[in-house]
Amino acid sequence: MNARNLLVLLTIVIIFILSLLTILPIDKGVLFGRGVLLGLDLQGGIRLVYQADLSSVEAGREDEIIDGVVAVIANRINPLGVTEPVISKQGDDRIVVELPGIDITDAQKERIGRTALLEFRELVIEDGEEKWIPATGTIDGEEKVLNSSYFTENTYVTRDDFGKVELIFEWDEEGSQLSEQITTRLLGQPLGIFEGDESLKGEDGQPIAPIIQAIISNIGSITGLSVNEATELSKQLNAGRLPVPLEVIYEENVSPALGADFIELSAKAGIIGIVLILLFMILYYRVPGLVASLALVFYGVVVLAIFKLVSVTLTLAGIGGFVLSIGMAVDANVLIFERMKEELQAGRTLGAAVKAGFGRAWTAIRDSNITTFIVCIILIWVGSQIVAGAPVQGFGLTLLIGVAVSMFTAIIVTRTLLRLFVGSNLAKKTSLFSPYLGKKDV
Repeated sequence: MNARNLLVLLTIVIIFILSLLTILPIDKGVLFGRGVLLGLDLQGGIRLVYQADLSSVEAGREDEIIDGVVAVIANRINPLGVTEPVISKQGDDRIVVELPGIDITDAQKERIGRTALLEFRELVIEDGEEKWIPATGTIDGEEKVLNSSYFTENTYVTRDDFGKVELIFEWDEEGSQLSEQITTRLLGQPLGIFEGDESLKGEDGQPIAPIIQAIISNIGSITGLSVNEATELSKQLNAGRLPVPLEVIYEENVSPALGADFIELSAKAGIIGIVLILLFMILYYRVPGLVASLALVFYGVVVLAIFKLVSVTLTLAGIGGFVLSIGMAVDANVLIFERMKEELQAGRTLGAAVKAGFGRAWTAIRDSNITTFIVCIILIWVGSQIVAGAPVQGFGLTLLIGVAVSMFTAIIVTRTLLRLFVGSNLAKKTSLFSPYLGKKDV
């Protein structure tokens, strides 16, 4: 073995060992301490896609507004106890929220995307009918509506002396001025509290509209809410206010139990498929088949290590892309071995056959993989643009990584291992390096 081939072999062994230490144990590798990220279809959980209404946003500020929405949603999700939520932008006006491993109530889903803007309204009579209109005050000659955007982010829930639940809030400087003006004007009258166009309702289901008993200039309270409702609303107000309305346009739920079943079935299918491939390669292609099997083991370990390092989220579709890339890696080896067979049948030595086989198969392998790369990039892009595109994106990404590594294993690893036999006594038995064609007739 020449020095160059020995150096390449040593590099391959080092890469294999480092990759093995990265993926084992699966839940937290020895190196980097990262686990495998599982998609919702494998782990269970919920996936929500929100669409933001940017119609009232000043032109050129769309990206800034969406970034703000993502930050607020992240703050709202933290209290739910989700360990690894995924919140990302999709297209120009969509936000994807993935909450793995948990079930949340409809109320919690709705709260994640609620604007969290409480508006205070006063009761007037117009045309003989009672009507709630925004309560306003004047600051520097400008009329402003009193709402929760003037709250400081330190609301909390407590109980009064009679055990009633109270949501305590504090006004900022402008809010204090507005509150003082409005509560002075409306002493002895009700002050309604609305969220959007809906009145905020108490534990009894009735609209909350307390009678103003005193002038409020700095600290106020909302009573009548249940403990859970007051707590959720307090968290939401403290997490910040969404700058634009959101609408849920897609929702996907997978129970954790179903996700666990998918993992078990995927593992069984993958193991059976890989074992059958390895057996076929060894029985049909003999020594080259054994070499290709070792290269495939190297391939699998390296790809899984890359999945961990770049935080690829594995889904059923992603596992499908990974398994398909294994098939493509085998296909590359088949092309090489068939070219080697032709060279050996022409009377070439093993060394010459290996060199010629790889040289003649390279262009076909290169061209087929380049076309696959193009398709993968298109799939990743399409998946990032459509609402239910996570499986498409996952398939494209895992296939792209798998095919890239498979090219390396087929061209570099397999060739390096085959060169170990060149010049050995085993190389003289060329039949061991050609496909099995059955027993010859005597």
